[in-house]
Amino acid sequence: MRKRSKDQFHRLATQRGFRSRASFKLLQIVNRFGIIRRGDSVLDLGAAPGSWLQAARQIVGEKGYVLGVDKQPIRPLFFDNVETITADIAEENIVDQISAKCSEKFDAVVSDISPNVSGVWEVDHARQIELARCSLRIARNVLRTAGNLLVKVFQGSELKDFQREMEQSFRTLRIVKPPASRPESAELYFLGLGFLG
Repeated sequence: MRKRSKDQFHRLATQRGFRSRASFKLLQIVNRFGIIRRGDSVLDLGAAPGSWLQAARQIVGEKGYVLGVDKQPIRPLFFDNVETITADIAEENIVDQISAKCSEKFDAVVSDISPNVSGVWEVDHARQIELARCSLRIARNVLRTAGNLLVKVFQGSELKDFQREMEQSFRTLRIVKPPASRPESAELYFLGLGFLG
């Protein structure tokens, strides 16, 4: 708790009404790469507690649309253009559930989802890569051509294989660690720019 109280991003999140400090990770990446714009439609995978939904809504404004998916129910944000689905992204029919809410293709898919950490690094890394693969599978089905995918990964032995999988679907792949990501964290973000369709 003492460490958290000294965390500038935690303090900023509290001041600005964000549900967690994670909002700043998305805001910083968008500020640098412009992957979401005003009026865009955004799919947020692993959206609970809603901090990336808040950040995405701030970026897209009133004319955009944001849909969040998570196994945990998400407390409503009370914006007309923000909706949520309570579902597991690994479910076979998840694309159908998303399409039932929004039949249009998305401009961006973002995924900050993490597994329940066991403390066994090889296990946690493998689970994280599997969630990243689920995010990529969904993105391949719901992204518009030239859209963007941002997905969290953990460093480890399977990273290169997943990187190659993403490179097959996007014009450019960037590896990003935003300033709001804790220095000691093993998390990275793969950013696929320009979905090839």
